[in-house]
Amino acid sequence: MKATGIVRRIDDLGRVVIPKEIRRTMRIREGDPLEIFVDRDGEVILKKYSPIGELGDFATEYADSLHEAVPHVVLIADRDMIIAVAGATKKEFLNKQVSPAVEQVMVDRHSAMFNRPGDERFIKQCLLAEEEDECTYTAAVVAPITSGGDPIGAVIICSRDPNVVMSDLELKLAETGAGFLGKQMDQ
Repeated sequence: MKATGIVRRIDDLGRVVIPKEIRRTMRIREGDPLEIFVDRDGEVILKKYSPIGELGDFATEYADSLHEAVPHVVLIADRDMIIAVAGATKKEFLNKQVSPAVEQVMVDRHSAMFNRPGDERFIKQCLLAEEEDECTYTAAVVAPITSGGDPIGAVIICSRDPNVVMSDLELKLAETGAGFLGKQMDQ
């Protein structure tokens, strides 16, 4: 663990404030759930809780099934990062941070379709946060996964083939997958 040098006191209600700089760096938003762990040395560890992360193996199987239906890369993300990959190398995507464009689709709770040429939003804001300057994807659909009305992730179908244009078929497949995974979380 890395020390930050920041010390906070617990108030009379047992609360402690997580500094704004740490919340920004760790992408912790107001209302985000945190898991609390205690180790043998008595350290208390807070970890962002990812409800869809509990579906890790199931999400991977679902991504594989979607990839069999369409010859594109299929990604499943929680609010912050990619948790399942099919049709591409895991090293390229797994545990990588999603871009602000994908985050915005989740927040808006509306699916989005991005096709080049002409879709400047997609060119400037790619799928992964670290790729924004060098996006190699030519088309994508993003469907938010919601549970209890809250966005918890997204299903992304994307392609690098310049001849591919995403259509309503890919959009419906992503929305169906997002709906199915959201219902799994509601159970």
